[in-house]
Amino acid sequence: MAQIMYENIPQPRSDDRRVWDVPFAVYGYPALLIAHRLKVFALLGEGARTLPEICKALNFKPRPAEAILTAATALGFLSLKDTRYSLTPLAEDYLLEKSPSYFGFFWDMMIDNSEVFSYASLERAVLTDSPQAYGGGDIYKSHEEQAELARRFTRGMHSMSMTLASAWPSVLNLTSHQLMLDIGGGSGAHSIVAALKSPNLDALVLDLEPICEVAQEFINQYGVQNRVTTHVADMWNDPFPAADLHFYSNIYHDWPPERCRFLTEKSFRSLERGGRLIIHDILYNDEKTGPLAAAAYSMLMLGWTEGECYSGAELATMLKDAGFHDIQVYPAFGYFNVVTGVKP
Repeated sequence: MAQIMYENIPQPRSDDRRVWDVPFAVYGYPALLIAHRLKVFALLGEGARTLPEICKALNFKPRPAEAILTAATALGFLSLKDTRYSLTPLAEDYLLEKSPSYFGFFWDMMIDNSEVFSYASLERAVLTDSPQAYGGGDIYKSHEEQAELARRFTRGMHSMSMTLASAWPSVLNLTSHQLMLDIGGGSGAHSIVAALKSPNLDALVLDLEPICEVAQEFINQYGVQNRVTTHVADMWNDPFPAADLHFYSNIYHDWPPERCRFLTEKSFRSLERGGRLIIHDILYNDEKTGPLAAAAYSMLMLGWTEGECYSGAELATMLKDAGFHDIQVYPAFGYFNVVTGVKP
């Protein structure tokens, strides 16, 4: 066989970092979940430590300890100076339980349900177009039937919601509204912060009974019982109580388009003239070429729900078709946006 000349070997048109990034992400990001679960961030919250000190305190071997510490450092959660690891402001804000923006309960929910993001589970979700969490089926039905499961899920969602809740009320002028109906409001995080931000706005958290019980605990914790209350109801089957502002956060991506249109039309019928609808969610760009966060969130939804992410244009069309006008799309915080419209 004739020898192939080097000049005849086809060369790729770009370097291979993006294909390496896939296995690196699969192995690299779980290091953070492991560090979280094994209390690395909690330990460093007490002060900077050297590698041997961390190993002694947490009973780690040096090789795995250095691997997860380096991953956490590379991803911006730790810094290393003079052989001592310490938390960055990012980790202090989001990974210490004493912080009001603590994200760890959401990571705990991921870890506790880690089988859902395994390769086998995600492939099964793609091939069957059906959720895999809790063994498959409707997770909200499971929450209705299993109170402890509902409590853990709601605390996980609260963990990701408080920071988001502090941002969107600054994007919109809410001064003309008196009562916000927080539909599928979960822990009440958005209602609590909206009420604290807007002195003239009260809020009503609408959700299933086990969820409302958790919401009441957070409402009491923030001392807003006179401004924020709960309303036990099924958003699909029960009428909406009177309110002049309807708010949905992290709801539309849980459901297919026809059910999102149902909620949009139900809100339009329930609101009086001048009432406002707000959808708060991660959105695709209008071309649906990204961002990766929205695509990854859709993959997460494949594992957990019947839903998917939408673009701002798709949600705006739903609002327009239902009868809303003055429809706007605004960036809110991080990956999240708001889509809003007013009933004429």
